[in-house]
Amino acid sequence: MTAVLGVSAAASAPVRAQDAQSMLAEWGIDASALMQGSEDLLLRAPDPAIDGLFQAVHASARTPAEARALCGLFEPDADRSLAGLNQVATQLGEASRARFADAAAQAFVAAAQNPRQPYDPTQAQQWMKAAGVRAALLNDGFSTGLTGADRDARCRAIGQLLDALQSRPLGERAAVTRLLLGEGLARIAAVPAQ
Repeated sequence: MTAVLGVSAAASAPVRAQDAQSMLAEWGIDASALMQGSEDLLLRAPDPAIDGLFQAVHASARTPAEARALCGLFEPDADRSLAGLNQVATQLGEASRARFADAAAQAFVAAAQNPRQPYDPTQAQQWMKAAGVRAALLNDGFSTGLTGADRDARCRAIGQLLDALQSRPLGERAAVTRLLLGEGLARIAAVPAQ
């Protein structure tokens, strides 16, 4: 989920993974400026638009092959560059790519039409922790799966966490989504161009 904006952009027009950053450079787009603009987008898009991004991730996480592709982004050695995100996007089905592209487009339009939205990252962290506690109470092996080395168990735990977030009010989901996407954008911006 941390890289949903990059996956959304890549999903709308997949290209060969190794060409993603060079393509941006050819278009005169600075990847770091793109990421910084995305951070502003997260703060301007209203909760329903941000929730659309969450719903796109949640829906993809319910399909085993797509969940594995998305879960790969949570691995410590994951390639979170634009090329890596493009590679993940190519592993998603047509419906999921369309869902991500639609959600991203709606978020972009809504962000352009709105001022910054109220957002408290400390509260979002608390809601994220509460969702983790709910997931742990409802699912045996959640904590071990999330923190262990077993990739399949980690992927199941991420799905369980998404399910726990799905049951929360829109404002909580949107705040946690902003938090996770903001962290993901920071990681993408830190990846050097290839």
